[in-house]
Amino acid sequence: MYKDRILNAELAQKLMSSEKAAAFISDKMVVASSGFTKAGDSKAVLAALALKAKVDPLKITLITGASLGHDTDAALVNADALSLRLPFQVDRVLRKAINAGEVLFIDQHLGETANLLKANNFPKIDVAIIEAIRINEDGSIVPTTSVGNSASFAELADKIIIEINTKVPFALCGLHDIFSTGEYPNRTEIPITSASTRIGTTSIPLDISKIIGIVITEIVDSPAEIAPPEASTSAISKHLVNFFSEEVKKGNLSKSLMPLQAGIGKVANAVLTGFIDSEFENLTMYSEVLQDSTFDLLDSGKMLFASGSSITVSEEYYESIFSDFDKYKDKIVLRPQDISNAAEVIRRLGVISINTALECDIYGNVNSTHVGGTDMMNGIGGSGDFARNSYLSIFVTQSVTKNNTISRIVPMVSHTDHTEHDVDIIVTEQGLADLRGLAPRQRALTIIKNCVHPLYREQMQDYFDRSCERGGHTPHLLEEAFSWYQILKETGTMQKAL
Repeated sequence: MYKDRILNAELAQKLMSSEKAAAFISDKMVVASSGFTKAGDSKAVLAALALKAKVDPLKITLITGASLGHDTDAALVNADALSLRLPFQVDRVLRKAINAGEVLFIDQHLGETANLLKANNFPKIDVAIIEAIRINEDGSIVPTTSVGNSASFAELADKIIIEINTKVPFALCGLHDIFSTGEYPNRTEIPITSASTRIGTTSIPLDISKIIGIVITEIVDSPAEIAPPEASTSAISKHLVNFFSEEVKKGNLSKSLMPLQAGIGKVANAVLTGFIDSEFENLTMYSEVLQDSTFDLLDSGKMLFASGSSITVSEEYYESIFSDFDKYKDKIVLRPQDISNAAEVIRRLGVISINTALECDIYGNVNSTHVGGTDMMNGIGGSGDFARNSYLSIFVTQSVTKNNTISRIVPMVSHTDHTEHDVDIIVTEQGLADLRGLAPRQRALTIIKNCVHPLYREQMQDYFDRSCERGGHTPHLLEEAFSWYQILKETGTMQKAL
């Protein structure tokens, strides 16, 4: 029945239900699952495990590439089946459990997870669950819409369960580029010299003796929730396009810029969409997630090639893209996330990274993960991999949120993910602050002038002026640095009377 999906006759004997496959997972096991930003994740076995845990209690450590779809994390939390989760998540139910201390969470640079696993910095993986289009005759597997950490999981896990997804078309075969740098201290270089360079194989090699079960699914990825551009996000995009135009006039960049990387979400998506009606041409992308805007740029002819680790698009785009994927096949490659996020490659290619901040401070430090300094939102993702190593490190955010009661630009961020040393440009709908070549006091003045919302600009300038009177290389009033959060808690707004 599935001879076109399972080409190895021996493995065809291991077909089973998701419930039977989930029975291989027991209490205190370390389980790894494919999946990167809702794409290519386990859609059957982890769901069956959640149901099993409700009648046969267990707790596992769950490692993925990034976030899972289909409310899988929520189902596991509601079944009280998670003890530790890493390295990234976006689920509201899981987020609540993490912030309540009910589930432990390791927030991790997505480019580092595989390397840490290979260096034995985590307990050994007991079972890996990997989604695939098919199993080849040699036992290697062709991933679906993401690669993520799947190749490393297949190498390191004691046992493997394969989910064959019959909804994913064979047109994706040949899309992937699987490459390993080996293990310390004998790692090899990553010979990628352009976004379109292919260096590996199109399938993930594995030891077929590890495969304990094969489950058939026919469930598409959870759609990305991408809001259309609005006034503020369109303004951010316009500021960035104007900045790049000026860089071209100065001779710092060509109209092809450098390979682009963009984080997930409505702001990043809107920023990329802004390139469609710009002067730029022959663009390329070296990123993690290929979103709706990536395909808009490819369709418009503005972008020639895109390299990522997953395809995560809205429901509307999913249907149009995968119903005729052949037209994109020579324009896209999907890589393991320790390759897509590798510092070596990012620096060699001169990537321009555009990531979203929860908040920034007046010196350019960025908080990407924690609300109010304590509550986890989603995680750092790959933003740190790119910010530290890019040709240009750009962070975008709206200047205010929650009906203007919260300023996204604050005196001192409540949690630091990216220090001022790794941040070149900050953009809000108010304007763009180019921080390159500026000392701390200059950076503060530039950010206050260009990025702070008018409702908070005078208040911020007052804080900075009084800080400078006290002195210091990076002036602060430590007794007031976090006072804006306290004012918000007491009054419902960060605004205060001067």
